Amino acid sequence: MNGRTPPFRHLLRLTDRVGLLAQAEGVVPRVEFGYCVDDVACGLLVLCREPSPRDELVTLARRYLYFLTLAQAPDGRYRSRLGYDRRWRDQPGTGDCWGRALWGLGTAAARGPTVGIRGEALALFDSGARVRSSLPHAMAFAVLGAAEVLAVLPGHQGARSLLEDAVAVIGEPPDDRAWPWPMPRLTYANAAIAEAVIVIGDKLNRETVLRDGLRMLEWLLAGETRDGHLSVVPVGGWGPGEQRPGFDQRPIEVAALADACARAAAVTGDAGWLDGVGLCVAWFLGDNDAKVPMLDERTGGGCDGLGCNSRNRNQGAESTLAMISVLQHGHRLSAVPQ
Repeated sequence: MNGRTPPFRHLLRLTDRVGLLAQAEGVVPRVEFGYCVDDVACGLLVLCREPSPRDELVTLARRYLYFLTLAQAPDGRYRSRLGYDRRWRDQPGTGDCWGRALWGLGTAAARGPTVGIRGEALALFDSGARVRSSLPHAMAFAVLGAAEVLAVLPGHQGARSLLEDAVAVIGEPPDDRAWPWPMPRLTYANAAIAEAVIVIGDKLNRETVLRDGLRMLEWLLAGETRDGHLSVVPVGGWGPGEQRPGFDQRPIEVAALADACARAAAVTGDAGWLDGVGLCVAWFLGDNDAKVPMLDERTGGGCDGLGCNSRNRNQGAESTLAMISVLQHGHRLSAVPQ
C-alpha cells in the first residue's frame, strides 16, 4: 500500500484566526462562503488522528475545538454556518453538523494531542450527546464519535445510549442481496452508515447487527468497484437500475469507504478488508475512472470532484480533509510490518 505522507499545507492555507474556510477558488480561500461546522469538526478529527502532530497542527486543533465550542447551543444542538462577518446563518439543530461535531469531539476526547484538548472535547461531547437526531446520517456520524469515547471510556453511558438509540433511526437493512440497504437510495458518505451499524453491533455485542453492517459494507464496496478501481456514487446519488459510472464523484464518499473498511478489518481481524482501504488510497492517487490524481501534489490540496475525464480545479475544505483522511490510513498501514 502506498505510504504517502498526508500533506497539511493547504489545510493551513484554508485556516484563518477564526476557523476553517469552507470553499476555495482553485487554492484561494473564498471568504464569502464563510465557515462550516461539518468541515471544522472533520478538521479536528484528522488532526487528532495524527500520531505525533507538529506544533502548528496542535494549534489548529485548538482553534477548531474553540470554534465548535462557539457553535454549540446550551442544550447541545449545533449551528452549521458562520459567515465571514462572524454572524451565524442558522439556528441550532441536530442535522449533519451535530453528528459530525460529535464525531470530531469524540475523536478529540480519545486521541487529542494534549490533556486540555481531550478534557474540553469530552465535556462538549457530553453536552451534545444529550440530544438526538431523526436523520440517519447525523446519527451515524454521532455513533462514530461515541465509538471513539467508548474505546477509552468503556463505561461511558452517554456514548453507549447514543449507539442504542441509533439502531431505530438508521433502520434495519432488508434481507435482499440486490439491495441490502436501509434506504431506497444511496446518497453521500454512504459507508458511514454501514460503519455505524458495524460499530453498534461490535460495541453492544449484537452479532446480528454486526453481520448486517458487514453485509452492507461488502455490498457497497463491490458496487463501488469497477474494473479493479473505485467508481463511487456520484454527487446526485444512485438508485436501483441507474447507469454507472456516474459523475461528479465526491472525495467524501471515498473517505467514508476507507474509514469503514479499516473499521471492518479492526473488528473482524480480517485483513482482506484492507484491500478496500488500498482502493481508496489509489483513487486519490489516480486509479479512478478519469485516471487523474485527486491529490494536487503542488498545493497539498484535494480536488472537489472527479469528472469523467478531469478533476475539479477547486480545492475546498471537505475534499482536502477527505484526501488527508484517506492518506492517513494508507500511511499507517504501510508502516505495519507485513
